[in-house]
Amino acid sequence: MPRLDAGEREKYREDGYVVPRYRLARDRVDALRAVLDTLIRDNPTIRPERLVSAHIEGRNSEGVRGSRAFLDLARDEAILDLVEDAIGPDIVLWGCQIFCKPGGDGMEVPWHQDGQYWPIRPIATCTAWIALDPSTRENGCLRVIPGSHRGKVLHPHLTEDRKDLVLTQRAVDGTFDEATAVDIELEPGQMSLHDVYMIHGSAPNRSPQRRAGVAIRYMPATSHFDRDLIATTDKSGYTVDFARRPLWLLRGQDRTGRNDFRIGHNI
Repeated sequence: MPRLDAGEREKYREDGYVVPRYRLARDRVDALRAVLDTLIRDNPTIRPERLVSAHIEGRNSEGVRGSRAFLDLARDEAILDLVEDAIGPDIVLWGCQIFCKPGGDGMEVPWHQDGQYWPIRPIATCTAWIALDPSTRENGCLRVIPGSHRGKVLHPHLTEDRKDLVLTQRAVDGTFDEATAVDIELEPGQMSLHDVYMIHGSAPNRSPQRRAGVAIRYMPATSHFDRDLIATTDKSGYTVDFARRPLWLLRGQDRTGRNDFRIGHNI
């Protein structure tokens, strides 16, 4: 069964991330890579690191033409089993982004915490980062600071005025010890799960090999996706429109009674 075992659950609690033993089948990964290639062709004016809401079929309110194939991936029962072991049985899908770094000029993701960017209160999300290409130190794999999620503290961030970054906010110097960073190297089909408070980032891709992954965002339905909290903006480096972002209740119940599952589904 694709569940987190006791050791994996403990690692997620203590370190803020885990690489489960479960992985997608090779033919599934090949099919998703083909879909990604189509998305890149369909979005010629958008950097492939910034394919936000890629799970929404057709052009979404954030300017990206996506594919239902990534929505089907986000609804995969095996992945949901793993996420349930991390955040509980009430699961809301609220986001999906492709982070595809082309060989040679793939953009850096600065050290940051995801909670800086999202209108979720209380702040809570498990991100499933699924590798479609080999993700290695050489091509800019995900890097994490183990244990930085403890205490559920959002550390100060500054805004970078740089065009070579996927995201514009960076954790201020002295917030953490970069010497403790762990590189999460993944083979195609492998995935990592990480907590919303964990400090993480990734280096630019100067290698000739592309690095592509899908980040799927799940929150527990004990939290509220507050559409009025953050206005539509491009301050993060690309347009986000949380006011019209569709939500899916994939398992359990909306414990808050406040999440709107109607908006955005007529896109």
